[in-house]
Amino acid sequence: MSAVPGAEEVWVGIDLGTQGVRALAVTASGGVAGSGSRKLTGRRDGPRHEQDPEDWWTALSAACRQALADVPAQAVQAVAVDATSGTVLLTDDHGRPLTPALMYDDTRAAEHVDRVNEAGGELWRRLGYQRMQPAWALPKLLWLLRRHAGGGARLAHQADFVNRRLTGRPVATDLSNALKTGADLIAEAWPEDVLDALDIPAGLLPPLQRSGTRLGTVCARAAESTGIPEGTPVIAGSTDGCAAQLGTGRLTAGSWNSVLGTTLVLKGVSDELVHDPSGAVYSHKAPDGRWLPGGASSTGAGAIARDFPGRDLADLDRRAATREPSTALAYPLVAAGERFPFLAPQARGFRLDGTGDEADDFASVLQGVGYLERLCFDHLDLLGAPTGGDLTLTGGAARSEYWCQLRADILGRPVVRLRQAERSSSFDWRWVGAGGREAGPALGAAVLAASPGRDVAEVAARMAPAGTVLDPRPEKAGLFDAPYLRLVGELERRGWLPARTAAHARERTPR
Repeated sequence: MSAVPGAEEVWVGIDLGTQGVRALAVTASGGVAGSGSRKLTGRRDGPRHEQDPEDWWTALSAACRQALADVPAQAVQAVAVDATSGTVLLTDDHGRPLTPALMYDDTRAAEHVDRVNEAGGELWRRLGYQRMQPAWALPKLLWLLRRHAGGGARLAHQADFVNRRLTGRPVATDLSNALKTGADLIAEAWPEDVLDALDIPAGLLPPLQRSGTRLGTVCARAAESTGIPEGTPVIAGSTDGCAAQLGTGRLTAGSWNSVLGTTLVLKGVSDELVHDPSGAVYSHKAPDGRWLPGGASSTGAGAIARDFPGRDLADLDRRAATREPSTALAYPLVAAGERFPFLAPQARGFRLDGTGDEADDFASVLQGVGYLERLCFDHLDLLGAPTGGDLTLTGGAARSEYWCQLRADILGRPVVRLRQAERSSSFDWRWVGAGGREAGPALGAAVLAASPGRDVAEVAARMAPAGTVLDPRPEKAGLFDAPYLRLVGELERRGWLPARTAAHARERTPR
């Protein structure tokens, strides 16, 4: 307990998302002592997706002041930040931005991918993901360096930029955010031979630390801006996907978290490094040295916001329950190209056999995302990844009890719906499709803030709220198998889904 009478110790978790910043002040038992949020905007144009890094700091400061408005200063124990994976920029020696931030899904660096994979292919294969993708941070770094003529530049991941502002000095980056920049997660070091082959200047990359490591303390200037007390320890965070996994409280091997917001992200826990010959699955390193395999699909609730603007989506959610399975079959990509459970830059979304009935079309989107989620688990099983533990559902879509139940039915396995999703008083799919996020990543960042010197799994289990288990409905058993296999066949026929994954999906479907 805090030395302040009546004040319970809190740890601050900050989630830097695509659409906004969320800050949570969390107690050791998972109680939320304060929360705050602010929106972010960006610039999208085809493969381009940029944000102004200064906007991150402005929004973070406002969100933290809101979260800590009623929290005694002496109660604040530490702070940690999670951020989007693969978002980078160049800064000067003082941490000021020299370039816009290239966001996690900016693909303008595609021209550099072959060179990156030629230089680092042996290491990428040893790390299990085989090859880098156009949206990863190392190709982006080459793209930025080609366009920045001046010297003295430094690479900063999204979390690094704000952590430097918090501490007032240069900071290390965490291994989680450094994965897509080429860090050797086995050796926990930058691969100097690869960087030399790519002509990346020495000193351009920050030092490496595991998530959960102390980076410094909040400086006076940052304290004035954010309301976080001066001297508060700043702890190395992680990517948002890894933070969401920590925020579930389930860190045993075989446990998985499925984050469904604008897009679908799966992250699990494994004692061994998972290797994927197709390159769709990659593994982060957990603070305790275990592995967090997973991937990010381009399907998700963003398709709802795009395809059903201005509708009463809560009503459509209820009506969709009468279309099981739907007449239409949908592959609801949010944007062109697929990343997981298969890599297909040429993939495009589709809807087959649509009847023009709005409720049926809506149901086909809900079910289509569920089918992709099922295909993700079939692919993970093919790779030998452990998948038999708890499956938690987080993200904005977890606010829909119906969609959670539908996903349990399609997957044929129990799912856990966390408490913060259950107690949401309102439900608006437009909020989900706009990138709305539940507390999971910010809670996971708070877990990391509280983890130095402690077992992170035990900290997470105490801080993460318990949830309700939704079992598959017995009367729905096998109902979705035929449309699932039809979608598998369509994806294979179009040349996007590898034959091995398609065959394994068929083998795992009861006859």
